[in-house]
Amino acid sequence: MFHQLKNILSPNLIKTKWPAFNIAEKFRSIHLSQTYCKLKEERRAARINPKIDDGTEGEKQFGIDSLSLKREELFPSEDTPNKLFKNIPFNQIPICNIKVSKNNTIITITDAKGVVRLLRSCGVEGFKNTRKGTNIAAQATAITIGSNALNKGYSMLRVRLSGLGPGRMSALKGLQMAGLDIISVTDNTPVSWNPPRPRKQRRL
Repeated sequence: MFHQLKNILSPNLIKTKWPAFNIAEKFRSIHLSQTYCKLKEERRAARINPKIDDGTEGEKQFGIDSLSLKREELFPSEDTPNKLFKNIPFNQIPICNIKVSKNNTIITITDAKGVVRLLRSCGVEGFKNTRKGTNIAAQATAITIGSNALNKGYSMLRVRLSGLGPGRMSALKGLQMAGLDIISVTDNTPVSWNPPRPRKQRRL
């Protein structure tokens, strides 16, 4: 077999020191099919260039009118709890807790002491399975609970966000569409500074 290949190929492609074992690097491995070589190259390219994670799909942007406020008013200070909003102290304004995940969005409205007054989720709203995790479901849920809050006499809210998912900005947008005044937005997402060891990288 080797002698037949030697007669077919030009002499400069074959090393003559060990003719039975060593073939030059320019010699293509003809025992591998083209499909297998292509698959091997695709796997190699996937290892070298991993897919970029763009994050969870949701609202691209959300406009907050910060130009009307001074820089000192954007961040809390020691006088913030006693600051008046429509003659109501900041620490007496009801709180809206929005818990967001990739599978669901849960919105609760509590009084200033933390007692739950209203609760609504995308599942209660009527969305099932994977539709519960969409930004449309979060916005519809926020509009419903916002309307219920207005009927109970809540016109101003402090918003506290927790978690990452598609419904973060959509829930805020829904509360505004319902006619509620959002006084402040607090991101209460837990962060682990010493997380457990991640899973090993997937081999392709």
